[in-house]
Amino acid sequence: MSDQQAVTIIRPRAIFSGIILAVAICLLTPFNNIYQQATPLGGSHFPLAPFFIFILMTLLTALSARLFRSRNLLFSGSELLVIWIEMVIGSGIAYTGLARTLLLNLTTPIHYATVGNQWQDTIVSLLPAGIVPTDTAAIEMLYRGIPGGRSMSWLEVATQIPWQAWITPLLLWGAFVMLAYGFMLFVINILSRQWIHNERINFPLLRVPEMLSSSLDQRQIGSFFSNRFLLGGLLIPVFLHLLNGLHFYYPSVPQLSTLILAGPYFPDHGIFAGFHKLKIYLYPAFIGFAFLTSRQISFSFWFFFILGGLVTGILGLLGYTIPASELGITFGPTLARPEETQMIGAYGIFFVFLIWLARSHLMEVTKESLFLARPSRSQTEWFDVRISFWGAIFCFTGLLYWAVYLGMSLLTAALFFSAAFMIMLVATRIICQGGLAYFTLTAAPMDGLLVMGGTKLFGGINGLLSAMSQKVLFVDLRESLMPSLLHARRLSHGKSPGLLIFSGLFFTILCSLLASILAMMTLYYRYGTRELQMEWASRTTVTVFENTHRLLTTPVEAGGWITLFAIVGAVVMLVLVVCYHRFYWWPIHPLGYLTAYSSAMRILWVSFFIGWACNSLCMRYGGVSLFKKIQFFFIGLIIGDFLMGGGWALVGMFTDSGYQVLPD
Repeated sequence: MSDQQAVTIIRPRAIFSGIILAVAICLLTPFNNIYQQATPLGGSHFPLAPFFIFILMTLLTALSARLFRSRNLLFSGSELLVIWIEMVIGSGIAYTGLARTLLLNLTTPIHYATVGNQWQDTIVSLLPAGIVPTDTAAIEMLYRGIPGGRSMSWLEVATQIPWQAWITPLLLWGAFVMLAYGFMLFVINILSRQWIHNERINFPLLRVPEMLSSSLDQRQIGSFFSNRFLLGGLLIPVFLHLLNGLHFYYPSVPQLSTLILAGPYFPDHGIFAGFHKLKIYLYPAFIGFAFLTSRQISFSFWFFFILGGLVTGILGLLGYTIPASELGITFGPTLARPEETQMIGAYGIFFVFLIWLARSHLMEVTKESLFLARPSRSQTEWFDVRISFWGAIFCFTGLLYWAVYLGMSLLTAALFFSAAFMIMLVATRIICQGGLAYFTLTAAPMDGLLVMGGTKLFGGINGLLSAMSQKVLFVDLRESLMPSLLHARRLSHGKSPGLLIFSGLFFTILCSLLASILAMMTLYYRYGTRELQMEWASRTTVTVFENTHRLLTTPVEAGGWITLFAIVGAVVMLVLVVCYHRFYWWPIHPLGYLTAYSSAMRILWVSFFIGWACNSLCMRYGGVSLFKKIQFFFIGLIIGDFLMGGGWALVGMFTDSGYQVLPD
């Protein structure tokens, strides 16, 4: 077997190692993130813990091969990439991607129901049997903790959890989650040939792991880390976070602030009124990602953020003071102003654009699946697309059955899940092609349906189940699964056996799901959520049910301005995609418009501006030869940030609190 063949074959030990490490991250994440308040182990689509472990494993593998003078590596670079993406998947499920608010979502309606808020009549009475635990003692212990739980071992706490009260709800929601995850897996397998091979989209977030993997396989890891440009970039975040981390623990040590409050420099009226709360965050790693991203995309990110702020000021100058009440009842995590509902129309048009680009491929897959055409000989997917086609139909039908069985109407269920996966697919394209490791939605799936279909669509149990399902999987996409699956498909291209890799990903998801729920429940029942730092999770979950209560009792329709802005968003996106597709010189990418009002861009716009500016200057005055050299400086920024983040995370495990390097 040649060396080239060896690096493309993934051995079972790599798959099992990835599953074990993913489960370990899932078990540790709740304690580290919630109880210790240390640097989050995840929090994005390029999470801290997996990359930190990936770097250590790469160095240890190279060192062991050198010390023992072995020709065969313990793990090849390709295998380490598979291990890394398995850890990424587990990291997402362990916290914001699922487990952070799942248990709160199932207990909030009963725990917070009072005579004053009337939830008992409007929400609790609508809950289908078995969907939430009905044992009030089990729920109260979740919030207060098991008596004497602090003095128990983790195993003792796990045995004291009232599992009988949780079996049915966890099975019901587990079926929902696995059907949704299955649908994502099958859809990514179908679309991978179109996005990876036909459109050849760039994957900026994979650039650094792939370069490390390639250096390891070529036995050049030493020259990689000794590159003078990389070392120069590495020293900046090391110095910055060493100084600021010491300041966090010893305030007498000076610090270099990475947050600048620029809002006071802008008036709260006039054309710049949209910037009177502006903050400037400096994250070296995200500057590195922005440099590695296509200039057209990185330019569009910060350009549309600035333009979005100016829109608010322009509307004010024209005398259009649109009240927030025009929004009606919304579920978007950051939806605060009526003009932000442009994203409802923009997402819809961009989804249609993606389907139009893939029309030939989708038609071919459909014909093959219906046995109207012979299957393609060149299979580039994990497995036959015909299996994916029918698997996706089965999972989507299963979700519809799940919803209808619990009381939703078939029409509402079909519209809701279609909108949810449509937004998920567009967000996946934004994250993977745009190199946007930290991403948040502006409007939720229900917001678009409320604008187009009105509040009658979500009357009664329809609104309650949709809101709960949305909170579980489809509203907070900072660690969503689908982008990680697309990354996994890209990393597994050209590697075999494909079925083994897919099976590894499936069991990683299943084991991570079980480990995350176990770890979160054990933490909650040991300390009680009231004693833990759960303000954000509790507040956002309560807000969902408050909005659901309003939807059920006083359904306020969205104003005419909201419909107008949604239409404007659709028209603007249509112009952008036509110009982008037709004119090769067009400088603006449509992805930037989709992030204009995202809270993620409020944090990252400066990083993308700096990365874009450096990339543009490099290509203008030095060309490709300079880019190949200077890219190592920005790779050093990424590696340095994550190494310092991992180092301070280890320190935070042994202290009462931890210095945070990356955004949470």
